[in-house]
Amino acid sequence: MTSSVGSAVQQVVSGTTALPASSNSAAASTNSTLAGNFQTFLTLLTTQLQNQNPLDPLDTNQFTQQLVQFAGVEQQLRTNDQLASLVSLQQTTQATQALDFVGKNAVVDGSTATMTNSAATWQLSVPAASTLTVNIANSTGQNVFSGSYDVNAGDNQVFAWNGLGNDGTQWPDGKYTLTATGADASGNPVMVSTQIQGQVNSVDLTQSPPLLSIGGQSYTISQIKRIVN
Repeated sequence: MTSSVGSAVQQVVSGTTALPASSNSAAASTNSTLAGNFQTFLTLLTTQLQNQNPLDPLDTNQFTQQLVQFAGVEQQLRTNDQLASLVSLQQTTQATQALDFVGKNAVVDGSTATMTNSAATWQLSVPAASTLTVNIANSTGQNVFSGSYDVNAGDNQVFAWNGLGNDGTQWPDGKYTLTATGADASGNPVMVSTQIQGQVNSVDLTQSPPLLSIGGQSYTISQIKRIVN
């Protein structure tokens, strides 16, 4: 049994608190199909009872089985209605949560930051004292900066870049991707995770789950690590 999901009305919220129009096309399609089977079964059952041979009536066991099937279809209809209500409630809750993030500064897992006014920052989590090798590439994949740094263990260590390449070139504002690899004093590799911070400037409620726009990139609520002032 399949069900189709109707197209939702597109609505991108930018600094607003409007909610999307709810769509129950999927639930309606499922209920319609189940209801059709339910009515067909009921019609067949009553017709069979009305036209059975009085001298050879319907076997009791068969009649009981049909009643069980009848009750099962009815229960399926009710279950489907409850599931549709739960899905609708969950979508509304997700939309409300997403709208609460608009205008706030969020930290998310990621390696691509937007440089504005010749300033881009990343946050690094380093589990052990390491020597980091940092490479920064522009949106076309061209490596524009490389460096090596000794850092202590710690989370949320800020790496700031002023847009200057190794040759002194001032690179324009835009999206840049940082890759960091670490090695401890013994030369063993150290896993370094990168995060970016930016303001949530809009929420796209047409997606499920809703997508938050941070620095021109889209993230789900589950990808947000923390909110900072």
